[in-house]
Parts: sequence; C-alpha cells; structure tokens
Amino acid sequence: MDDRAPGRNGRIGGCGTTFGWAAEPGASPGPAPPNYGHGMDEPQIRGTTLARLGLAVFVLVWLFGPSSLRDVVPIWLPFLVALGLELQFFLTAWRAPTGTTRPDRRPQPVDQELYGYPEEPEEDYEDDELDDEDDDEEWEPEPEPAPAVPMRGLVLGLGVIVVLGALAWFVDSRSGWGGLDDRTQAAAETRFSAEASRIVGREVEIRCDESGERVGFVQHTDGVAEVGGRLAYLAPDRCHELYRLAFDGEADAATGRAIAVLAHEAWHLRGVRDEGITQCYALQSGVELGQRLGLDEDEAGRLMRRELTANAGRGTSFEYRVGPECRDGGELDLDPARSEFP
Repeated sequence: MDDRAPGRNGRIGGCGTTFGWAAEPGASPGPAPPNYGHGMDEPQIRGTTLARLGLAVFVLVWLFGPSSLRDVVPIWLPFLVALGLELQFFLTAWRAPTGTTRPDRRPQPVDQELYGYPEEPEEDYEDDELDDEDDDEEWEPEPEPAPAVPMRGLVLGLGVIVVLGALAWFVDSRSGWGGLDDRTQAAAETRFSAEASRIVGREVEIRCDESGERVGFVQHTDGVAEVGGRLAYLAPDRCHELYRLAFDGEADAATGRAIAVLAHEAWHLRGVRDEGITQCYALQSGVELGQRLGLDEDEAGRLMRRELTANAGRGTSFEYRVGPECRDGGELDLDPARSEFP
C-alpha cells in the first residue's frame, strides 16, 4: 500500500488515478460530498442512435437533395449498410458477458481500505426480537438475473429501416420518371425515339427501362443498345431528365449527361461499336440534340464540353474514354469546319 497521503484533489502522487473525495489524514471518514461520482451515469449518445439518425438524414437528402446524389448512390446501399450495423450492434450486445455493460460505480474494496467509508447508522432493536442464529448467518445478495437478449434494440432498428424504406419508395414512386402517368411516358419515349432516329438516319425506338433488368446501377450503365439494331433502353433517371428538358423546359447539372446517353445509344444503333469513338460522336451530336430538346446553342455546347472534361476523370471506365483524335480538327471531328468542339 502506498503510504503517501492524497492531495486536495484526491490524487495520489505518482499514481495517476483521481478519486472523487478523500478524508483528511487522521480524520474519521464522513459522508461523501454531493458531487461524488458526478457524471458517472450521465446519458451518452450511442452508436446505434447515430447510425439511425445518419440513415434518416441521408434518405431525406437523397429524396429531396441534388439529383447528382441519386446518380452516384443507389437508395438500397445505405439501407444495406444500416442493416449490417444493426446486426453488428445486436450481436455485440448479445455476446457481451454479464457485467460488462453496466460497471459497478460503487466504492470498491481498495477505496474503502484507503479512504474509509461512512458506516451505516445503528438502529435500536429489542432483545426479544433478535435471533442469535440469524446474526451468525452471512447475508448473501440474490443473484442478478441473466440479461435478456437485446431484441428490443434490434426490433427498433429494423423498424426504423422499414419506415424509412417505405418513405423512400413512396416518394420515389410519385416523383421522377415513375411519377409520370403511362400516357406521358409514352409521349416522352416517342419524342426520344424521334430524336434518336435523326442521329441514326432511320427509324429506331427508345424505351425507358423501369424494371431495371437491362440498365441501371446494378448493370453499371445508363443505357444499352444492340449495335446496328433498332431498339435501345435508357435508365429511368436519364429519361426523366430528358423529359424535364423537352416537356417542362427545365435543365440542371444532370441534363448534359442525359443528352449524352441518348446520343451515345443512338450511335450504337447506327452501327458504331467502339465505346470511346461512340462517346466522341455522341458529345458532338449532343450539341444539336440539346438544342432540339430546348437548350440554346451556348448552353448545349457548354454541357457537352463539360461532359468531355468529365470523360477524362477517374470515374470513367477505360473503354469509354475518348481518344486523342477526339478534338477540333481530329480524325473523329464530325464537323471540321466548325471552330468549337464539341
């Protein structure tokens, strides 16, 4: 035992452990100050709460925030992460041994030995009510029941995921391409098909794949077409961007990409197989295509030049990168007489 006396703040020199209170040397221990153990049981933000709040915030931003977020992150991805976190929290709590989740905050034997502990007040008992045999018996506390499996937290977490998933489905089904009625969708697809046919030079058909079986995040593509064929599919998000431009006169950061995707699939239908060459032609055709859909010439050219710059970024697959001849006056220049490119 260290014979050094604690300081005023209850710290033993060289020990590095701080105690809440200490009796003065030679004095009988008195009751603990009212701030003894202060803060031991203050509520703390748990990881589960942060995860659920983070999921809720992300879903709201995904639904009502910029469309570029929906282009990059599919809605099922955060729900999958949240489900994994809930299972991790559940298994961690389930496997935790008894006593690890609620440490004993009462004075330990070493505290009582070093600093004493206030004695319980003695009570007067009449001799005829005392039983000598009971005095000799040692009192044993009842064993604490085994902690229940933390099913409540798991059920709560799954409930939050289900509610947010239902909200995302409800809002998404009534907005975007899925929020348009059948007649409006058919009219939009007819317009897209007519614009693609002008690029191809013959009649072709453009459909928007609501089922997600042919295009979308899982297939890592915004469109698909049979080279030299007559039918191409676009992702619903791209169709909605084109619809907003052609029918509502609205454009945003995702409009340029949607125009480039439609032109890209049209060049595949025309017979061009190489993805890099197809993209180079699509960006050039996209300037006129954007004007026919409602943009002015300067805005259409600016959007296609931005897509050309983005093509050289890290997010573009190697096969989709345009080559060095995709430039003003290069072999892939569709209009060498025009000074601006694309």
